[in-house]
Amino acid sequence: MNRLKQILLAILGSISIALGILGIFLPLLPTTPFLLLGASCYIKGSPKLYQWLIGNKLLGQYIRNFREGNGIPLKTKIVAVTMLWITMSYSIIFVVANLYIRVCLALIAAGVTWHIVSQKTLKLANKEEPSEKQEEECIDSENKINKENINKKDMRRNLSNNSE
Repeated sequence: MNRLKQILLAILGSISIALGILGIFLPLLPTTPFLLLGASCYIKGSPKLYQWLIGNKLLGQYIRNFREGNGIPLKTKIVAVTMLWITMSYSIIFVVANLYIRVCLALIAAGVTWHIVSQKTLKLANKEEPSEKQEEECIDSENKINKENINKKDMRRNLSNNSE
């Protein structure tokens, strides 16, 4: 049963990661929550996939920045708000005929814009590349998480052996 749970968590994590990747390109689909869900599933289901995700140059930074409370890079804010307003404006002008729905779409776009803009802006050095110190801190925290997971597995194994 434990192996089945790990497989299901790895599959769910992969689906979440796929949705997170789509969210990079589709402004109304959130990226970070899906990546966080995927990371959570990977931690419990496949530490190897979790390490891949955290180490991924593009996706890993979303999770690390969120986990460390660093904020959103300015470039990401600009792209997100621009794409949001382009797609919403297109929908409001060309797709939706009902005035009430148009107003609702404009209010949603304004609310999402406010949310994005109000988030802390991440100040990056070296063209959005993490510093050596940031990379070392990330690796240290990942090693700590792995050790904790290994210790938990050992404890569970010992408990199950003692109960038999």
